[in-house]
Amino acid sequence: QVQLVESGGGLVQPGGSLRLSCAASGRSFNNFLMGWFRQAPRQEREFVAAIQWSGDTSYYSDSVKGRFTISRENAKNTVNLQMSSLKPEDTADYYCAAALQYSHYAGTWFRDPKQYNYWGQGTQVTVSS
Repeated sequence: QVQLVESGGGLVQPGGSLRLSCAASGRSFNNFLMGWFRQAPRQEREFVAAIQWSGDTSYYSDSVKGRFTISRENAKNTVNLQMSSLKPEDTADYYCAAALQYSHYAGTWFRDPKQYNYWGQGTQVTVSS
């Protein structure tokens, strides 16, 4: 059974840093794109960042580019999201997700939550002074 389990959320002050982790299990993710999404209260779920499990490609939303870094530790079956220079608008539930990537995919398909096959339960991040 495939599982994605997020951890590392919590309360942090503006300008601070936090690292989220996603532990993946239940199958090989060699052909998957691993993504992070977030959802604030009364808002739609939005794309944050994604990285290929086996390749070199990564993606970031404009709102986090330069502040967040997505990485993977394949030996530990873990995907991380290092968040720096945090802002109050970063406050949200953060979700780890996995999407099977086909060779013909193009454009910004990875921004659509409906393209992802598996989801974690989420971890809360609150940025407040």
